[in-house]
Amino acid sequence: MSPTLDEIRRVPKVLLHDHLDGGLRAETIVELAREIGYERLPSTDPDNLRAWFEEASDSGSLVRYLETFDHTVAVMQTRESLIRVAAECARDLADDGVVYAEVRFAPEQHTTMGLSLDQVVEAVLEGFTQGSAGPDGRPRIRVGTLLTAMRHQARSMEIAELAVRYRDVGVVGFDIAGAEAGYPPTRHLDAFEYLQRENAHFTIHAGEAFGLPSIWQAIQWCGADRLGHGVRIIDDITVADDGTAKLGRLAAYVRDKRIPLEMCPTSNLQTGAADSIAEHPIGLLRRLYFRVTVNTDNRLMSSTSVSQEFHKLVEAFGYGWDDLQWFTVNAMKSAFIPFDERLALINGVIKPGFAQIKWQP
Repeated sequence: MSPTLDEIRRVPKVLLHDHLDGGLRAETIVELAREIGYERLPSTDPDNLRAWFEEASDSGSLVRYLETFDHTVAVMQTRESLIRVAAECARDLADDGVVYAEVRFAPEQHTTMGLSLDQVVEAVLEGFTQGSAGPDGRPRIRVGTLLTAMRHQARSMEIAELAVRYRDVGVVGFDIAGAEAGYPPTRHLDAFEYLQRENAHFTIHAGEAFGLPSIWQAIQWCGADRLGHGVRIIDDITVADDGTAKLGRLAAYVRDKRIPLEMCPTSNLQTGAADSIAEHPIGLLRRLYFRVTVNTDNRLMSSTSVSQEFHKLVEAFGYGWDDLQWFTVNAMKSAFIPFDERLALINGVIKPGFAQIKWQP
């Protein structure tokens, strides 16, 4: 029997690629907009607003897709709103069975109402702490924070320094995001070199909208620990009629070095990086044993969760519990926390959780 969605929700999961401003509850957006007097929402009815976000994200128009973030970011400009959004994010992920998550956001996008970068980070960290606690006060989920710099701006060094400054209190890494074409990661080389000198972790959005050169630069010039999306690595793999695959030098390097790929299947469909779940490169990459992980990207825009992403893969590729555990362990191995802490979650939480459901009568 294939894993059902309800069963998948019950196993421990790990999430490495999730944007805070892409996962708000529709009800929260409406309430926060009312509190600050933001009047540009397409609808003030939560159900209609949720439907608008989904439709705009599925429209095939990049302009409309990006417009959705204008509204979420607009209501995330006060300390109180950031705490609330972060707390709700942690609760929603924990309710979906996520035991470890790395959630990213760009501090520079949340200062229009006077908050400093430090105040933004501190508010989000406080929210994650509040939202991670269960009714008994014990944490239901561990949330690590990634600080993102926008690749079309010139504040990456400032954000990198911010990430290092807060790395002992919840920030686990750094990221750059935004349009790939015309904004190569090498524009931010000074920030990446600084992070390497500081022994800090970082991932880079690469190989989603742009191709192999973006991936090559992210790895070989900038030294990325992980690749955000990375779906275009498929362009360096040739599959013969008999199904055998030949890897180009870059693809072979990515696989041999076990560089994690933060793949987001539903989001990749919306942005045109894949035509369907069944045709998504994740199927071939899993078969070839790349370090593939499964992620949500933007839960509101994609109307998804980690459990739903897994279930779509089960339906498309016939995956079973061993496959889902493989993806989950991959993600935990690739997290930006110390090795002993990753190992404790793998052996103490993830494997026992999967064993319980795999061997239940």
